[in-house]
Amino acid sequence: MNTPTLDRVLTDAGQLAPDERELLENLLRQRRIEAWRMETATDAKNAAAAFRSGKLKAQSAASVIARLRTAK
Repeated sequence: MNTPTLDRVLTDAGQLAPDERELLENLLRQRRIEAWRMETATDAKNAAAAFRSGKLKAQSAASVIARLRTAK
């Protein structure tokens, strides 16, 4: 089976009608957003489970923000 390459996909997409290219762009954006939402939801569920099991402790927002500002 031929695995599509980015160059091939771009070439094929360039042959679409302008309205189809716009639709493709919108569909790709929507899928990327949905994947991000699903990943974020999974991360949140895992964090909540870790907190409930005692692996994470409660912290003030100020202390978390301060640590994030000093982290690199």
